[in-house]
Order: sequence, then structure tokens, then C-alpha cells
Amino acid sequence: MRHYEIVFIVHPDQSEQVPAMIERYKGMVLAAEGKIHRLEDWGRRQLAYPIQKLHKAHYVLMNVECQSETLAEIEHAFKFNDAVLRHLTVKMDRAISDASPMMKDEKAKNLLDAQPAAEAEVSA
Repeated sequence: MRHYEIVFIVHPDQSEQVPAMIERYKGMVLAAEGKIHRLEDWGRRQLAYPIQKLHKAHYVLMNVECQSETLAEIEHAFKFNDAVLRHLTVKMDRAISDASPMMKDEKAKNLLDAQPAAEAEVSA
């Protein structure tokens, strides 16, 4: 399996649907026996240039290990989701699980670290 870094930008009016989108794309990777090494929700951020007359958007980063067929399925889902304004997929040499430079921003949430903590609170 190959390693990929995926960043997608979601329309700011659809920010409340981002967790459901993340779960859907995460489910696609895990269903195909892939692995998610890093998953970060960067939140709403200023765009470098306007896209569809928008100046802000919701950013999400995923580092995954999956087959190329799974990646094609995810990219196909991005193309047919009107809320996804842009997406970028980069093939990586190795798995990257360290926090990204954007994680230094206090608004960003590492979703992989947040899940075990949430499960611990539920069981307590």
C-alpha cells in the first residue's frame, strides 16, 4: 500500500457537515483495509485567493495508507460533493503521523488523538 497526504477544503456554510464527511472518507479507507496515520481538522481559515467569491473555507488534512483504487474512490467522492471546493492528494514516501505545522494553531484539532479521550470519558 502507498502513503498519501490529502487536504480538502469545504465550503464555509457546510462546516457543520465536516465531521460526517470525515467519518465517510475515513470509513472508505478503513473498509479497504487501509490505515489513517494523521487526521487533522484545521477549521475555518482564510483562503489565499477567493474561490467562488469565498474568502474563508474549512480545511481538513488526512495522511492515509491505502491502495490506489481506494484513493480513486475518495477522489471520485470529492468531485461529486458540492461542498468540497478543492482537494489535493500528494503521494508520500513514508507514513507521517507527527503534528503538522498547522497544528500549532490552537484552533486545529487532531481527530485521531481526540477519539480515545472521548471514548475514555464515555466509559468513565
